[in-house]
Amino acid sequence: MSRLALNLAGISLASAFAVSFVGTAGAQLMTQKSLSLAMATTIAQTAIATCKSQGYNVSAHVVGRNGEVLVAMRGDGTAPHTMENSMKKAYTSRTLRIPSGQFAANVKGNPTAGQLFLTNFVPAQGALPIMVGEDTIGAIGISGAPGGDKDEACAKVGIDRVAADLK
Repeated sequence: MSRLALNLAGISLASAFAVSFVGTAGAQLMTQKSLSLAMATTIAQTAIATCKSQGYNVSAHVVGRNGEVLVAMRGDGTAPHTMENSMKKAYTSRTLRIPSGQFAANVKGNPTAGQLFLTNFVPAQGALPIMVGEDTIGAIGISGAPGGDKDEACAKVGIDRVAADLK
C-alpha cells in the first residue's frame, strides 16, 4: 500500500472516531419510572379481592414497562384458561397503551388486523394500562368474571388502589 493510501486511511479512521464521539457527547441516560414488585402485587391482589367480593373467581397478571410479567396470580377456584387469558389481555393493553377492550372494538369486523396475528395479543376486554402521566409503565389484565366489563372494573380498582403513588 502506498504512503498516500495509508495517510488517507488514517485520516478516514480518525474522522470516523471524531464523528462518533461528537455524536455521543450530548447523549444522556433516560430516566423513567417503572412498577415495583410491591406495587404490582398490590394492584393484582386488590383486583382479585374486588372480583372475589362480587362472587367472581379471577386470575390477574401485571406486566411491566416492556410487557414482561411482574406478577401472575390465579385466584382460588379459577378456571385454568384464565391465567393465559389475563396475561394476553395485560400484554395487549401495555403494548398498545390502551384498554384491551378498545383493541377489541378497533379490530371488530376486521379479521385481517395485523395485531391479531401477533403472539400474546387478544381482542378481549379486561385489561387497563397503568400510567404515570402520559407514560405507560405497565398494565393489569383480569380474566374469569362473567364478562370483560367486570374484569376491567376489578382491574380499575386495583390501579386506583395505588393511584396516589403513580406520580
